[in-house]
Amino acid sequence: MLIYLLRKILYAIPVILAVNVLTFMLFFKLNSPDDMARMQLGQKYITTEALMGWKKAHGYDKPVFYNTQASSWHAFTDTLFFEKSVKLLIFDFGLSDSNRDIGQDLKTRMGPSLAVAIPSFILSIVLSIVIALFMVLYRNTGFEKFLIVSCIILMSISTLFYIIGGQFLVAKTWHWVPLSGYMPGWGQFKFIILPVVIAALSGLGANARWYRAIFLEEINKEYVQLAKAKGLSGFQIAFYHVLPNGALPILTGVVVLIPSLFMGSLLLESFFGIPGLGSYTIDAILQQDFAIVRVMVYLGTVLYLLGLILTDLTYSYVDPRVRLE
Repeated sequence: MLIYLLRKILYAIPVILAVNVLTFMLFFKLNSPDDMARMQLGQKYITTEALMGWKKAHGYDKPVFYNTQASSWHAFTDTLFFEKSVKLLIFDFGLSDSNRDIGQDLKTRMGPSLAVAIPSFILSIVLSIVIALFMVLYRNTGFEKFLIVSCIILMSISTLFYIIGGQFLVAKTWHWVPLSGYMPGWGQFKFIILPVVIAALSGLGANARWYRAIFLEEINKEYVQLAKAKGLSGFQIAFYHVLPNGALPILTGVVVLIPSLFMGSLLLESFFGIPGLGSYTIDAILQQDFAIVRVMVYLGTVLYLLGLILTDLTYSYVDPRVRLE
């Protein structure tokens, strides 16, 4: 198992390096340091002195890949590529273009993101599996058709509609929860309950139909017929036989989503005023703070690869055949 894990990590390293270099080239090809300085200074007429002063203060006055004025290995380290890209590999995020400590911002904003993401993730998975099992249990009945139509309707509605509709109806009209905002500690419950419900509801239709397809494939296998012959009820077959055997393909989609929980939800956090990583990314894009955007792109890549590795490990743990191979 250790060799298997090491091999997966070694496969991920070239991908991380390639994404890191590609992201750096795209950002500095589309936006030169001069362009960044003009955007941050926000003035119509900018003097050369002001331009050079901003670039020097933020470390953008250095050569891109090779510094001819430096000696030995400093010719490679005293460059934009080393300062702005290579240091990301050791998670040294440095300062943003607005002189904020990016690492400290990430630590501060990770908590609110997880406070919304984890409950919505668990609620969505549990509801989707239960609804899918009921669709399989009552297949070819009116109840199944009702659930399928409901899932299609949920899939057809934009997440943005859920957010705006939920805010208008639940927060503004009924005054059950605050319209937006966040409070640390136990007081956060009243602020996150609506975003959690909306996040779970928006993905419920697609997940339930996907799980239904998995369970329908299992329900026709021989072990289910044997369980019926033993006199087990439909609920016992569904929850004690079909669900465990259908867990393997479900894990493939579920485990890979776990690292993305740390990145937050862009729409939810922005509309509900939650100071998480999602709203942090949106704010950086609006303010054209490309230092933060580069960090978030890099973190997204690392977390996604970790999710794939975690999926493979979970697969090998659940399925003995994969472990033997």
